[in-house]
Amino acid sequence: MYLHIKRAIDFTLSLLALIVLSPLMLALALVVKLTSPGPVLFKQKRVGIHKKHFVIYKFRTMRTDAPGDKATHLLNDAKSYITPAGAFLRKSSLDELPQLVNIIRGDMAIVGPRPALWNQYDLIAERDKYGANDVLPGLTGLAQVDGRDELPIPEKARRDGYYANHISFGLDVKLILRTFISVIRFEGVVEGAKEDRK
Repeated sequence: MYLHIKRAIDFTLSLLALIVLSPLMLALALVVKLTSPGPVLFKQKRVGIHKKHFVIYKFRTMRTDAPGDKATHLLNDAKSYITPAGAFLRKSSLDELPQLVNIIRGDMAIVGPRPALWNQYDLIAERDKYGANDVLPGLTGLAQVDGRDELPIPEKARRDGYYANHISFGLDVKLILRTFISVIRFEGVVEGAKEDRK
């Protein structure tokens, strides 16, 4: 039953959030533009429901010469690519706000597995085992609040699969509340490959 109204709830809440947060988003856009050369928005091909590709939107947090199709936590010397405003935007997750547009468009949901990069074949294959590729990806999700970038891929996929098979209004509310707590505490954000972080 909830699945039939989840999309309507996501659309309505995201539209309201976009309207309410538009002054903040405009201010962030100006900060991005004034502190580093390049576009305000970062666009990247991601994997959506049923493994269909879509373009995700974020505020740009890295220099324009940063590798565009590699997960940041796998980059060597990742911090050298991050812009002056980028570190704060990433830790606070404010760089994700443009994804409200993705939710309104129907590419994403508020809660769901975080959309994989198109070339994260290992994560995509692991998610196939649990049916996690057959739900809309989310702005936040169970794997996000349980460790985010710190989780190994098999663990991340298992949590994504648990969510896909137990979607409910109560679980969504719980994960949204946990997301606010994680964002406030700056939990789970990893910048650079393991060797680079030693």
